[in-house]
Amino acid sequence: MNNMFCFQCQETSRNQGCTVMGVCGKNDEVSNLQDVLIFVVKGVALYSNKLRKNKKIYKNVNEYLYRALFSTITNANFDGEEIKEYIHEGIKLRKFLAKELENSKIPFDSKFEGSKLATFEFDESSDLVDLAREVGVLRTENEDIRSLREIILYGLKGLSAYGFHALNLKFESNEIYDFFERALVATEDNDLSAEELTNLVFETGKFGVDVMALLDRANNSAFGTPEMTKVNIGVGKNPGILISGHDLKDIKELLEQTKGTGIDVYTHSEMLPAHYYPELKKYKHLVGNYGNAWYHQTTEFETFNGPVVFTTNCLVPPKKNATYNDRIFTLNATGLPGWKKLKADKNGKIDFSEVIELAKKCKAPTEIENGTITGGFAHGQVFALADKIVNAVKSGAIKKFIVMSGCDARHTTRKYYSEFAKKLPKDVVILTSGCAKFRYNKLNLGDIDGIPRVLDAGQCNDSYSWAVVALKLKEIFNANDINDLPIEFNIAWYEQKAVIVLLALLYLGVKNIHIGPTLPAFISKNVASLLNEQFGLTGITTVENDLQLFFS
Repeated sequence: MNNMFCFQCQETSRNQGCTVMGVCGKNDEVSNLQDVLIFVVKGVALYSNKLRKNKKIYKNVNEYLYRALFSTITNANFDGEEIKEYIHEGIKLRKFLAKELENSKIPFDSKFEGSKLATFEFDESSDLVDLAREVGVLRTENEDIRSLREIILYGLKGLSAYGFHALNLKFESNEIYDFFERALVATEDNDLSAEELTNLVFETGKFGVDVMALLDRANNSAFGTPEMTKVNIGVGKNPGILISGHDLKDIKELLEQTKGTGIDVYTHSEMLPAHYYPELKKYKHLVGNYGNAWYHQTTEFETFNGPVVFTTNCLVPPKKNATYNDRIFTLNATGLPGWKKLKADKNGKIDFSEVIELAKKCKAPTEIENGTITGGFAHGQVFALADKIVNAVKSGAIKKFIVMSGCDARHTTRKYYSEFAKKLPKDVVILTSGCAKFRYNKLNLGDIDGIPRVLDAGQCNDSYSWAVVALKLKEIFNANDINDLPIEFNIAWYEQKAVIVLLALLYLGVKNIHIGPTLPAFISKNVASLLNEQFGLTGITTVENDLQLFFS
């Protein structure tokens, strides 16, 4: 019997599934606890959705659903004890909601009356492997139904991440919550056909667009519209704090609390785009970005010398000889045994004083590179350059755009993306977002009529910007279809936020997307064939073949 089963990320073992220990470093206990937590979250959603449809909404439930599901994203939470706390919190909430439903005399869904989804209790003495099998991925025997259910679930995981960031800035949508709960419950509904689940996959994409638009509004309202910015990648002489992850509210609080302390703040990986926002870049002690994509952290945290704050996912368990464990702090849905957890107070504020005091005792970062990189090309900045870009297209100076958004990761085949970028025709502009950019954003690819050949919109959720830009170009060029534009899509994926971005693009009708370096293990052959037939969705091959395909 397998100790676990997980195939949600791109690096899953043999592109089939991790069955003993996750390639990410997640052990079997944590994997199985996360399967149980997901089932508990679905039970909370079952009751909450019934109450929500009757105008009874509980803010603590909204926050729990996002936070709990977010904690199960790849590389977010490796702490089994914390996952257990989430499980017990969920069961307590479900019982509270059940009582509210009863007191309100609202009839319960007879389909789930008395079901495990409605009555589940977590008994820590029971066999965790058997329990996870009963409620986890392998509960569904039909491969295609399983595939569709998991695509929906992983899309919802991505939605929960973006929804959580928006909620932190007090932006939320009852319509999104309603769908989120309904779709979670639908993955346990044995009466739904493959056709109905397929429709739900595309509906998940629709709400993917909605949640990214919501987060875009939240970030722009709080921090201003991103603008073209040169970011320092060297270091200063002061002690520093390195902040990683994706939550911009957290970095704002850290910058405010470190003001005047003599401590410099550096971004890492997906926090790089913080430099593009006017309300964040105004802090002079936000001095630069340190390092590269998330998976380099086991070496880069060693040389940084100061404390590191994780706001969200993209943790890598440290090596046995790591020297930085006593200076790592996690927030929100993230966790790892042995690393300190900072929790928000009742007003949602995090006290970083312990981090700041530790930083004062540390050496300044060791320089690992120097120079600058340029970013900040979210849709607002691109629209500001619209005339220049349109003229370059009309003159033939720009022949095509290629969207290379997505994730970076350890897989050796990912060198494809660096080579692909290097060998692109000189009249092609790369549109990027997410940590995929670290494969080529430090290459000297030049510009076209003053327009950089790598336009970085920001974080993975800022892939939304390229959808907005594409729709605007469709309008400008009077194109009948978004697929008539000179834009190609060659996207790298790793985890579940990339899944919701892909589903959003499919919902918008984008065709002929290439994803790599491998197709997801959770997409069955029949579902893959359906996506290929309907949308032309396919994988990558070689750099030479794909260049010929895109630009012949």
